[in-house]
Amino acid sequence: MNAVLLDTNIISFIFKKDSRAKSYEPHLKGKILTTSFMTVAELFQWAMVRNWGEKRKQRMENELKKYIVFPFDINTCRLWGEIRAKCIKVGQPISAQDAWIAATARQHSLPLVTHNPDHFKAVDDLEIITVANP
Repeated sequence: MNAVLLDTNIISFIFKKDSRAKSYEPHLKGKILTTSFMTVAELFQWAMVRNWGEKRKQRMENELKKYIVFPFDINTCRLWGEIRAKCIKVGQPISAQDAWIAATARQHSLPLVTHNPDHFKAVDDLEIITVANP
C-alpha cells in the first residue's frame, strides 16, 4: 500500500491551513492518507476544549472523511502495550495517545508523518517522516 499515517499535528496543520502544512505536501502527494482513531479523538478533544461551534466541528468532520481512519483491535492493543512497556523500560516514556498512533502505524506497516519525531524516538520498527525547521 502506498500510504502514510498522519499524526494529529499534521492533520491539524492541514485543517488550520497552517504554513507548516506546505512543507509536508511532498511527503503526502500521491499517497493514501490514513490516521489512527486516536488522532480523531484528539481532534475532537481539541474542538471541545476550544468551544468550537457546530459549523466548525462539522467542517472538521468533513475534512476527516479524506482519511482512512484505522480503528483499534486486539493486535493494536497488544502493540500499544509492547510500545508503552518498552519505552518505560528504556527510560523514555511515551504518552498513551502517541503510543496508540505508533501502534497503529506499526500494525499496518506504515510510515508515520509527524512534526514531533522526538515523541516516537524510543519506538522500534517505526519509520518516521518529518520536516526539520519548516
